[in-house]
Amino acid sequence: MKSTFLKITLMAFITVGAFSCKNTEKDAEAMNAEAAEATEMATEYSVDPAASQIMWEGAKPTGKHHGTINLTSGTIFLNNGKAEAGNFAFDMNSINVEDLEGEDKANLEAHLKGTVEGKEGDFFNVKEFPTAKFEMTGIENNMVKGNLTIKDKTNVVEFPATVTMDGDKMMLKSEPFEIDRTKWGVNYGSKSIFPSLGDKFINDAIIVTISLVATKA
Repeated sequence: MKSTFLKITLMAFITVGAFSCKNTEKDAEAMNAEAAEATEMATEYSVDPAASQIMWEGAKPTGKHHGTINLTSGTIFLNNGKAEAGNFAFDMNSINVEDLEGEDKANLEAHLKGTVEGKEGDFFNVKEFPTAKFEMTGIENNMVKGNLTIKDKTNVVEFPATVTMDGDKMMLKSEPFEIDRTKWGVNYGSKSIFPSLGDKFINDAIIVTISLVATKA
């Protein structure tokens, strides 16, 4: 009886383990949806990096900072003035702090980029991860959904955005939206990761605004 009980118990653990692994795989798949595909009727627009940018804002109890990140490339597909699919990449080496000047500005930018020796992994470690990217997975009722990859980690984000046209030029502008930086392994100063920080923490939430300008390809 004891041997039979052990066999049944072992089989139960194996079954539960296998079920849990399958669920984990399904959850992981659900997190990152397939990129949206443009229809034959869609028109391709090439993002103008010089006229486009990512705006960011980070905060802590004693204040906040804001700045920009430059885009390097991107493509948006429109059908009757509505975005169907698209993607864009941005240059993490271009992290810019707009509310500081001189040495303070240079020091914060270097820390964010990870170009300070011994602090490479605190934030974005641009030497190892120079590029981030966004890939649209769908859009409905002006809500854009997609996969955002930073530091080789990909998570689903969504944000409200509007598309306006000016001849062969299109502008896509998001509302400000929040991302949780710790989902991309940016853990420095996070109270959710390091509870003992007290009031010496940096908010996990980064406020992001996307502004794209693209012309018909």
